Amino acid sequence: MSRQPLMPKSSAIWLIDNTSLSFNQIAEFCKLHPLEIKAIADGETSQGIKGLDLIATGQLTRNEITKGEADKNYKIKLSEPRIRIPEIERRGARYTPVSKRQDRPNAILWLIRNHPELKNIQISRLVGTTKSTIEQIRDRTHWNSAKLTPIDPVTLGLCSQIDLDLEVKKSANNRIEPLVEDIGEKLQGSY
Repeated sequence: MSRQPLMPKSSAIWLIDNTSLSFNQIAEFCKLHPLEIKAIADGETSQGIKGLDLIATGQLTRNEITKGEADKNYKIKLSEPRIRIPEIERRGARYTPVSKRQDRPNAILWLIRNHPELKNIQISRLVGTTKSTIEQIRDRTHWNSAKLTPIDPVTLGLCSQIDLDLEVKKSANNRIEPLVEDIGEKLQGSY
């Protein structure tokens, strides 16, 4: 995720009024188009918006502004935040577009074949489906089971590769200990 200042237009207004930075520097910093910055400076747009003091809010330092004013090619950067706020993890059902809903059974079949260690709840979280659908596909009692072809859910856009890897890692961590115990028993029993 690229970081940008809070309220970019308000930040641009403050930078135009209080610094001698170039339009290109302000545009790149605020993630706006240079022509939009020029229009703000000319008073054609953004009337009634008050400038946001970037130094007072801790988003920019006076030293960074001075560097930018001295060198027109310098790209000013946001200050590092003092407090890291973690991204909010969404809970609950995920919306799947109608066009991708028909691909869910294929993705479930792929997950069952390639990662049999995944539990139904993990597959449900990844693909956004019900447990009964997963059980029907496992048992081959799904109404369309004859025509299902396993397709990677990441390729279909039903989940991200990071989420898939995380779930596989969780299930692998839960499964490693019993496998080691089984191997030990087999080795001891073969003597």
